[in-house]
Amino acid sequence: MRAPEGYKVPKYGMVCRLKNSLYGLKQASRNWYSKLSQTLVKYGFQESHADHSLFTYSRGHIFLGVLIYVDDLVIARNDTSVCSNFKQYLCQCFHMKDLGAVKYFLGLELACGPSGLFMCQRKYTLDIISECKMTYCKPVSFPMEENQKLALDSGPAYPDSSCFRRLVGRLIYLTITLPEITYYVHILSSLCSPHNKLVGMQLCVFYGS
Repeated sequence: MRAPEGYKVPKYGMVCRLKNSLYGLKQASRNWYSKLSQTLVKYGFQESHADHSLFTYSRGHIFLGVLIYVDDLVIARNDTSVCSNFKQYLCQCFHMKDLGAVKYFLGLELACGPSGLFMCQRKYTLDIISECKMTYCKPVSFPMEENQKLALDSGPAYPDSSCFRRLVGRLIYLTITLPEITYYVHILSSLCSPHNKLVGMQLCVFYGS
């Protein structure tokens, strides 16, 4: 690596170290999304106002849906030939690789059947249980006693509550396929507020098929 022209090196043998990249992470992701969204809109997609990572294409009986996560795309379609043409269009615009039918995406296990799409979070749930070291604990059918009052200020606060907040965040994501635990996760998330002291509690996770 050579020093740029006009810059005097204080000592022979010294090299330059790059402290800041030309495009930071925020700018890079913004530029990537801008280029990708323009490419999809040019093809005929419409951006969802409810979720900016979702684009839909509808022409008569033909439907295409594209869900974006960073540089991964999940495509839903009702016409195989139209989807193949769309993939060829993407390959002309970007360097892309077709990974085939989606089976696992962001903690969701997906399976296509004759009657529709099936989703579950079995592996995601088992990962949470393993992380909490509750693999060999007995399962319960009811995760929390009804109208249970959890103390906010009694007892010493945990010195590092980030792990518990992370766990509650993962439980919130688990409610996608287990909506029956939404109320209990809401109770736990209220205790993880920065304005509350997180005191000793036992978090119980149960697995539903």
